[in-house]
Amino acid sequence: MSSSNSQKVLVSEVGPRDGLQSIKSVMPTAAKLRWISALAAARLKEIEVGSFVPPKLLPQMADIREVVAHALSIPGLHVAVLAPNLRGSQSAFEAGVHKVTLPVSVTNEHSLANIRKTTAQIIEEVRQIVALRNAQFPGIQIEAGVSVAFGCTIAGAVSDDQTMRMCVAMAECGVDEIGLSDTSGYANPTHVRRLFRRLHSELGEKAGGAHFHNTRGQGLANVVAALDVGVFTIDSSQAGLGGCPYAPGATGNIVTEDLVFLLEAMGYDTGVDVDALIASRSILAEALPGEALYGHVPDAGLPKGFTYSDGRAPTAPQPEGCMLGVPQ
Repeated sequence: MSSSNSQKVLVSEVGPRDGLQSIKSVMPTAAKLRWISALAAARLKEIEVGSFVPPKLLPQMADIREVVAHALSIPGLHVAVLAPNLRGSQSAFEAGVHKVTLPVSVTNEHSLANIRKTTAQIIEEVRQIVALRNAQFPGIQIEAGVSVAFGCTIAGAVSDDQTMRMCVAMAECGVDEIGLSDTSGYANPTHVRRLFRRLHSELGEKAGGAHFHNTRGQGLANVVAALDVGVFTIDSSQAGLGGCPYAPGATGNIVTEDLVFLLEAMGYDTGVDVDALIASRSILAEALPGEALYGHVPDAGLPKGFTYSDGRAPTAPQPEGCMLGVPQ
């Protein structure tokens, strides 16, 4: 399928933020810079490069200003960060990022564990953040990432009405887009279709992307469900690194390499180079020794005869196929 006929999908890489915040090891700054450059060279167009949080809480993010400055020097890269409060957002705005994601929990229990504020308090803080952006930093995009949108490990089941109340509140605060996060691995394809349909119906152009974890093995199935209802921005993490440290059991983002292969094999246009992605894993292996790196496509390689949606051929040699007479 040619790119002129293919629906474009934005794969938003969150490994340098969501991935690194969830592991004990601190990745050396020089390695982070090489990694982000390699991800950009693999033609990822948006990377969430870190969080503006106190270093004493997340020492993995202590070098965020240097990381942002490096990312902004890469031509064409859309530089995103996470900021949990007004102070962090102001620092992010001043650093010149293109997009700030605000983590907003549906449940009080997760909100208190994650950012030490009630949902009512965070709604008021989002209003202040948007007002600051509008007054001093126009042009910087603000996304509300609605956490535990499908269920909460701490509080339990979350109704669609609960989630939509928070989404509507965020729209009323003036954020640019509202995305849904399966922070705890509760989502299933039926739930994904239903909730994103409602998000689009009630919020229109402010309806944003999907952030799925693979906690219970539903990640890519949920991606297909989201695509079915017109969601064309999907978060993922190289090697499946990540998971909210304040949502017990919520380990594992969906693997970027596997996601890109899925999308391209289905005829969607990501523009991403899987071979280059796989090659960049060597930076992780070197900088994070002993850390588990996941992904089926990196293990198996691209299938023989595979081409990208825009007609590109893989850059690495493809397998010759199964050997005759040898069980595969």
